[in-house]
Amino acid sequence: MERRKNDAPATPEPEGESRPGAKGRPTPKRREAQAQNKRPLVASDRKAARRADRERRNELYARQQQAMATGDERYLPQRDKGPVRRWVRNYIDSRRSPSEFFLPMAMVAIVLLLFASQLPEVAVVGLVVMYAGFFIALAFAIGYTVAAMRKVKRRFDEDQIPRFTAMYAFTRVFQPRFLRAPKPQVKRGESVE
Repeated sequence: MERRKNDAPATPEPEGESRPGAKGRPTPKRREAQAQNKRPLVASDRKAARRADRERRNELYARQQQAMATGDERYLPQRDKGPVRRWVRNYIDSRRSPSEFFLPMAMVAIVLLLFASQLPEVAVVGLVVMYAGFFIALAFAIGYTVAAMRKVKRRFDEDQIPRFTAMYAFTRVFQPRFLRAPKPQVKRGESVE
């Protein structure tokens, strides 16, 4: 049996006109496309490549550290970027909390525990104060985190809120103000509403 071909002769497209949706250039030959993509796996001058990589990495690190001090969104690490995280940082930083004093207090209690054999009464008092401080700090941190998350949910859409924003707020409450990174951009008592 013979196969019948379409009776209508194929008319080629004129080269001068462009078809709608066309890319406007001829498809390159495979050999030309592969030649364009070829590049060595290992640089010819490894020392120079390593030096360039180190300089690029150092420059990115310096930008990131500068952004941590100034709050520049472009160069912040991914976990700190975005309007929601910035608002949470400002909300936490604008309030005073006993939670931020827990770490220094715990360090003092640990030093007191080193002298437990010579002064057992002082060590017991230090331990009790450390536990009491921990529970007070924990209560304030949970309260601030819940309040921050309620306000975030009222202020931003659900799809804008990154995952673990509550944990981000909770850990920021526990950090002493001078150790927080990115550095606080608002003063205590300043309104962020």
